[in-house]
Amino acid sequence: MRSGGLEMMSSSAAAIVAFNLKEATNWWSDVNESPVWQDRIFHVLAVLYGIVSVIAVIQLVRIQLRVPEYGWTTQKVFHFLNFLVNGVRALVFVFRRDVQNMQPEILQHILLDIPSLAFFTTYALLVLFWAEIYYQARAVSTDGLRPSFFTINAVVYVIQIALWLVLWWKPIHLMVIISRMFFAGVSLFAALGFLLYGGRLFLMLQRFPVESKGRRKKLQEVGYVTTICFTCFLIRCIMMCFDAFDDAADLDVLDHPILNFIYYLLVEILPSSLVLFILRKLPPKRGITQYHQIQ
Repeated sequence: MRSGGLEMMSSSAAAIVAFNLKEATNWWSDVNESPVWQDRIFHVLAVLYGIVSVIAVIQLVRIQLRVPEYGWTTQKVFHFLNFLVNGVRALVFVFRRDVQNMQPEILQHILLDIPSLAFFTTYALLVLFWAEIYYQARAVSTDGLRPSFFTINAVVYVIQIALWLVLWWKPIHLMVIISRMFFAGVSLFAALGFLLYGGRLFLMLQRFPVESKGRRKKLQEVGYVTTICFTCFLIRCIMMCFDAFDDAADLDVLDHPILNFIYYLLVEILPSSLVLFILRKLPPKRGITQYHQIQ
């Protein structure tokens, strides 16, 4: 009797779990297939991107008012690119349904991919800034860093443009896979860049004397930003791999709004918001030894 009762309880629990899973699956499908919910989710993403864009431009104006005598410094360019990337992404999501209906299809890929490329450039600039600080602290020449930064970005953009042109000329699914895997590789490269130079700078700051002014705060800043950026680019890399080979993970369609929301929240909106908050401190008016003007 006791054994039979346990079996009945076990089967009932399994039936409840199966029912709940089915209900969750139905909810996910209902939202994905609803044009109303698609528009709502895309518009929420647009609002979130718009907020981040406004925060970035406000910070840019504050920096300019604080140090107007300096030109386009690394810090100013970083905030300007954040404003640009998030602003463009907000516009894309406002008109997401119109973007999906654009012809030829290559225009859809370009509008959806350009903000991702600009996001890579924005945060590669932060890696460059850290690399310059690291090598200057070790009395090593930094003359080759900026040419390397521009060369890497130029190569990435040229390859991506070439992939777009081939996809336009011959729109086959294989080219879409290659394009997504290429960007997965770019994202992994960015993640490793943060791990390498963020990690080096963090370890270097740890070796400074305990009484060094601002050491603890700068250590936390570098540690937090490195962790956030490494994680977001690694997630992007993994997601791009799924996106390339699994139709259920396709981000460039209208009927995956929940996946789009989770993906863009994790790899762009949250990282950008957190990094802008962590780097919110204004530069001092005088004696800015770590400030660099873009040549």
